[in-house]
Amino acid sequence: MIKAYKIYTGSDGHTHVTTGSVAEDLLAKAQTIRFKETAPYSSYDWHPAPSIQYVITLTGTLEFETFLGETFVLKPGEILLAMDTWGSGHKWKLIDDKPWKRAYVQFESETDLLFEKD
Repeated sequence: MIKAYKIYTGSDGHTHVTTGSVAEDLLAKAQTIRFKETAPYSSYDWHPAPSIQYVITLTGTLEFETFLGETFVLKPGEILLAMDTWGSGHKWKLIDDKPWKRAYVQFESETDLLFEKD
């Protein structure tokens, strides 16, 4: 199984984290894909996700934090399912000496995102 973290906005207006995995061997209808690289030791302050998207980490290890203090470490090969498109959002920082190379895969809606909660 491929480890995944889902961040979403709860009824309290804050981002929360759920750990799980993405279903294998199933198809999901994606809207777009784009690639990005960020220098080692970079960080990005509070923000919501710009759209519902998978963030597939190729290199780099990051620590994510929610406004309420929930944290998790995202490693290469793991998936972030970003669904917190409104509310308090999240922040991240690179915690190793590698650049963060990633792919953003955007979806039109919340249907068929293939996330399975632990």
